Amino acid sequence: MYNLLKGKRGIIFGALDENSIAWKTAERVHEEGGKFVLTNAPVAMRMGQIKNLAEKTGSEIIPADATNMDDLENLITKSVEILGGKLDFVLHSIGMSVNVRKNIPYTESNYANTEKGWDVSALSFHKLCQVLYKNDAMNEWGSIVALTYMAAQRTFPDYNDMADNKAYLESIARSFGYFFGKDKKVRVNTISQSPTPTTAGQGVKGFGGFIAYADAMSPLGNATALDCANYTVSLFSDLTRKVTMQNLYHDGGFSSTGVSNEVIERFS
Repeated sequence: MYNLLKGKRGIIFGALDENSIAWKTAERVHEEGGKFVLTNAPVAMRMGQIKNLAEKTGSEIIPADATNMDDLENLITKSVEILGGKLDFVLHSIGMSVNVRKNIPYTESNYANTEKGWDVSALSFHKLCQVLYKNDAMNEWGSIVALTYMAAQRTFPDYNDMADNKAYLESIARSFGYFFGKDKKVRVNTISQSPTPTTAGQGVKGFGGFIAYADAMSPLGNATALDCANYTVSLFSDLTRKVTMQNLYHDGGFSSTGVSNEVIERFS
């Protein structure tokens, strides 16, 4: 380990279980010397094992609904108090689609479901950034990262309205990234990760087949949750101070590959 985050403080959203990218990130941040508060929605916390992660990393847990401004205000205020100063990093690893969960096709979207998923998956990132910004809660050269997926740029039919949510999320990172950079010297980026067998990811129809296809299409193979955690650590560190407002593909080369020999052979 390299002590890349020694002395740095932050918040990690979305750790559910050992399959979570947020979980792996928390472990890696801890190994690199960073301190953090863990947070998730109360209902998600009941489903997962976040208490085990807190014990392992010596972290405190503050439940928060990321769509609720009062919860976010409380989270940021208490985190600064617990950690003993302003924040250096924040990970937004949240996503949910009611339409996907209920197997409602994109062409038949229930719009109440759509709005709820949009609020959780995308608008929550704007709300989080706004609370951090208004409370001047980030140290200069701090780093805010959100996780996204390439369905924001390309069509994956069964990804449903989550594709729209991710496109909106990426736009927020660019727009808020401008103001955070100019006014606070804080970075805001998104990581476009390979399909990853997290609890949420496996809820997408046909996920098993798609993850195999993506692996066959990617020159380096799919990036794992641990790979993503390592990449996130690099973005939290001082080594990437001038990287901001970027959607960074972390997918083994999938996003730049038109077709692979493996796929050609499969259909020949």
